[in-house]
Amino acid sequence: MVPPTHRRLIGLSTKMYFSLSKTRDFTSQFLAHLASIPASQLSQIDIFVIPDFVSLTETASQLKAAPVPIWPGAQDCHWEDQGAFTGEVSPAVLAEAGVRIVEVGHAERRRIFGEDDAAVAKKAAAVSRNGMVPLVCIGEKSKGDVSIAVDECSVQVDAVLRSVEEDADVVLAYEPVWAIGASQPAGEQHVLEVVDGIRKLESVRQRKGLTRVVYGGSAGPGLYQRLSSGLDGLFLGRFGHDPERFVQTIREVIES
Repeated sequence: MVPPTHRRLIGLSTKMYFSLSKTRDFTSQFLAHLASIPASQLSQIDIFVIPDFVSLTETASQLKAAPVPIWPGAQDCHWEDQGAFTGEVSPAVLAEAGVRIVEVGHAERRRIFGEDDAAVAKKAAAVSRNGMVPLVCIGEKSKGDVSIAVDECSVQVDAVLRSVEEDADVVLAYEPVWAIGASQPAGEQHVLEVVDGIRKLESVRQRKGLTRVVYGGSAGPGLYQRLSSGLDGLFLGRFGHDPERFVQTIREVIES
């Protein structure tokens, strides 16, 4: 097993579950609970919050009140910085708005909106060239053998890493598609073995930039303690939408 060697990373996406006012309230409650952890401990890890686009600038402003820098994030972007792309969001504008990390390639984007590996790779490159960190979601569609999962993930990883500068920071969020939204995450041994296989990919090993691997399939409190030997952190979805539980999980990542 290849152990984590980087700063731990933890964050969440609100997807499209929250209203504008709920996002505002969630962020306020999150910051209130976060105050229970000493800044000296919080400074040991990186934390991010990814709201919807409409809430983004207000959330980024709220997060400035945190005792340590919290990364504002975005749930997607276009691969061009500007142009006639009605309804799309420019990565250059996100960077100007203070965004630090951008999620690309989530299974829902791939399945519902038809995004393929080539589109995800172009988006990751756009995020990176604008000075932000691409949070690239990867994962196998069907539950099965570890080697098959690694093979499926390798195609997704290689496509992205060919498009991003080799010295750029990248986060790979391993989320088995079959585990997203499930009542229980994938088995811990399965996750650790797949992540180990991802870390050993030539495209990952030869990079000069920071490449962190986090887990995000139905991740919640208590999980990271069982995965800390192989993961750099967690990417939470609806399991992190309770601000108290989110902060509890942050504490667990720090303590692990």
